Amino acid sequence: MTSLTQRSSGLVQRRTEASRNAADKDRPSGQEEHEPRRGDEQEDDDTGDSKETRLTLMEEVLLLGLKDREVICKSDAPTGDVLLDEALKHIKDTQPPETVQSWIELLSGETWNPLKLHYQLRNVRERLAKNLVEKGVLTTEKQNFLLFDMTTHPLTNNNIKQRLIKKVQEAVLDKWVNDPHRMDKRLLALIYLAHSSDVLENAFAPLLDDQYDLAMKRVRQLLELEPEGESMKANSNELLWAVVAAFTK
Repeated sequence: MTSLTQRSSGLVQRRTEASRNAADKDRPSGQEEHEPRRGDEQEDDDTGDSKETRLTLMEEVLLLGLKDREVICKSDAPTGDVLLDEALKHIKDTQPPETVQSWIELLSGETWNPLKLHYQLRNVRERLAKNLVEKGVLTTEKQNFLLFDMTTHPLTNNNIKQRLIKKVQEAVLDKWVNDPHRMDKRLLALIYLAHSSDVLENAFAPLLDDQYDLAMKRVRQLLELEPEGESMKANSNELLWAVVAAFTK
């Protein structure tokens, strides 16, 4: 029932978007001269803060959600991503090495071993939100809930979110290449992680029904791939497919 309600909600949103598009077509030509063209807005966005605001993969998931192999840290040089550096330090300092599946459980805190709870990355969502505040994507507000105040992080830069949504949509629609090994590896990882976090459908809600169905069909194609087989193909990213296997098993 919940999934049906969510699907119906998404359908309403997509039909609302379709109605807006139809209204744009019916607008008198005289009004168009006073409004910026869609392409001009996109160009302004691309030449503006998009070059200055670079989001990490986990921040993008928040904004939108193989065989067991041992993971060995080949380099502990700082990456500039605090959460990634923290994870790499744990991996480097741990002997014997753990598997990809084990590290996902340890870093997320989903382990029953009390001796390994120190591996958990603490307050991940809040730390990601603060990073987005520093980058000007979110803001910080205090909201009062009866007897206590709660810190919230409302969206303040919708342009960045809309560009992210468009990028995800295009990956499975206009720019679909029908081969995961020809896709941008970071974008491919984003699609898998967003699906695992139950936020991928948020990017497809504004689509028309036929676009939505096609996008979900292609996402299912990616989810039905055999990670072990894909990892053995030429120029594949073995670690990426190991993580995919852990999330889709």
